[in-house]
Amino acid sequence: MTNPDKPAETQTKPFDIANYIRTPEDAAAYLTEVLADGDEVEFRRALGTIARSRSMAEIAERAGLGRESLYKALSEAGNPGLSTVLGVLRALDLRMTVAVARPEPEAA
Repeated sequence: MTNPDKPAETQTKPFDIANYIRTPEDAAAYLTEVLADGDEVEFRRALGTIARSRSMAEIAERAGLGRESLYKALSEAGNPGLSTVLGVLRALDLRMTVAVARPEPEAA
């Protein structure tokens, strides 16, 4: 028997940004935001999320890596080399660019 004074429970699912990354432009925007914070672990996590949004096995193959190697490289404990990062970016139809860092203006 249901209690009329008790509100109905809302069914929820865990949020997974991988479900919302549909295009290379989405992936680029996500990585750009993550890189703005400068956190290496978050960058690896974001790169893994983007790879998962497509297919880890497909991205690993296109990057010339084994699937398990890709998971390990992009884990929190991973330490992928630049060649691995560039290979994964290429497999995701992305590329890395460098820009001049501008110091933030000091508050008055």
